[in-house]
This record gives sequence, structure tokens and C-alpha cells, in this order.
Amino acid sequence: MKHFLDIHETSPSDLRGIIDNAAAMKTARADRPRGALDDDQPLQGHMVALIFEKPSTRTRVSFDVGVRQLGGQTMVLSGKDMQLGHGETIADTARVLSRYVDLIMIRTFEEQTLLEMAEYATVPVINGLTDRTHPCQIMADIMTFEEHNGPIKGKKVVWSGDGNNVFASFAHAAKQFDFELVFTGPPPLDPDPALADLFTIERDPNIAVQGADLVVTDTWVSMHDPQSARERRHNQLRGYQVNDTLMAQAKPDALFMHCLPAHRDDEVTSSVMDGPHSVIWDEAENRMHAQKAIMRYCLGK
Repeated sequence: MKHFLDIHETSPSDLRGIIDNAAAMKTARADRPRGALDDDQPLQGHMVALIFEKPSTRTRVSFDVGVRQLGGQTMVLSGKDMQLGHGETIADTARVLSRYVDLIMIRTFEEQTLLEMAEYATVPVINGLTDRTHPCQIMADIMTFEEHNGPIKGKKVVWSGDGNNVFASFAHAAKQFDFELVFTGPPPLDPDPALADLFTIERDPNIAVQGADLVVTDTWVSMHDPQSARERRHNQLRGYQVNDTLMAQAKPDALFMHCLPAHRDDEVTSSVMDGPHSVIWDEAENRMHAQKAIMRYCLGK
């Protein structure tokens, strides 16, 4: 049994196997109806619990459809459906769920919730997102980059904006996949200092993106941020918007990514989102393929 909790806790060889398997499954589905099952049905007879303390569009749909394509069934649970960490300890919930399902995906707030679930579950646990990391997203991003521009090893990736949980997983990936990662953003929103050895900082975004193979950003505000925090972040991050002028400093074949949902014309202009550098829709689709490969990895299938 293998969990998938964070990129830096999975070996480079296993990560490469997941990416290659995801790409192979995507290729095998080419020109097939979206509702069609995969030829290989490794989750036949398996039940997967999808737990959402945080709401989601892409994570929920991509995991649900992915499980079904692999022949399995899902049980979607929200925080309102469960007593997770309230009426019942996380450890006890993990023990009980392990008697009903074959795999657990959890999208939650505190990293400790994920870690405790994994410690006491007797089935594999997948990190669908925590406030600290978002590894499934970055696996999809690596897959997307490589299907457009070849191996990511040795390439330059520039993150513009807030050093958040998605950036943290990019930092983990930089070491495991051996690419250069540059952060450009205001000092108050710097990434976790514990990650400092995994990236470099360049405050001027126009300098940071020079020679970049990939430019990435994320929303400036969270759905849970109060209005005062939203206004402060907009003031801090306005100079780090990804726009046509900024993308022109990167390589001619540079890609643009955003994990979505995006606030158009805030962190990124519509002209970039809909422009020739953007691969955001492939990136969104590849969440499903990458997660299918992660589930197969966890179950040894």
C-alpha cells in the first residue's frame, strides 16, 4: 500500500512512472467518447471515498470521472456529511472508512488532518489539497509541460505572485524532476522559508521571466479571505500580473499555466489566458489523467 501525500515524499522514479502512465492512458483514450471506460479496468470492484472539507470543481469532477473510467465507483463526502475531527477523531474516521472503501482522497485545510488520516487508514490516502501543498495539480502541470515542450529537466519555471500551497508543491517538484524554479513576488507573500533551498527569488518580474520555459501564477485571493485581505493582496500583487508584456520577456515557445479558477484581468489578463502561450485547458484536463495514474500507483495497479 502506498499513499500519495506530497511530491517530495515520492521517489523521482515513481513520479516519472506516474507521469508516463498518465500520458499513456491519455493517448489510449484519444478520439473516444468521454463517457467510455478505459480498456484496462484496474478499479473494477473498488470503491473510492472522495472527501471535501474544501469545495472544489476540478478536483471533484476529475477524480470522480477518473475513477469511473477505470471501472470503480465513488462516494463523495463533504464536511457537512461527516464528523471529521469534531464528533469523531480523524483517526477513528480513518479506521472506519478503511473497512468500507479501497482508497481515500481528501481535500482539506490543515495538513495534520491529511497526515492523521494516512497514519490510521489501512487503505491508500491521496492528498487532494491542503493549505500547505497541492501535489496532484503539479503532477498534471508536469505532464502538460512535457506533452507540449518535452522533458522538464533543466528547464526554467517562473512563478509570479503569492508563494502559496501550489507553489510549495512546485518547489518539491523542482528537486524531484530537476528543473530550475524562480519565485517573483512581494516579500510579505514569500513562500515557506523551509523551502528556500528549492528555488531562487527575483523581485523584478520582468527580469525573473527572461529565458523562462514556463510561467505560472495563481489567484491572488482565496474564497475564504475577508474583503480587507483581498484589497491588501491586490495592492501587493498588482505589479506581478501576468500579461502580454511580461510573457514577451520569456522564451518564444514559453508556456503559461494557471491551476484555475482564475480571476481574469487580476493575476492574469484574458489575452494571456486565451493566447498562444496558454495551455490551461490541457492542464485542467490532465488533472484527470494524472490522478488516474496516481490512483493506480497507490493501489499497485
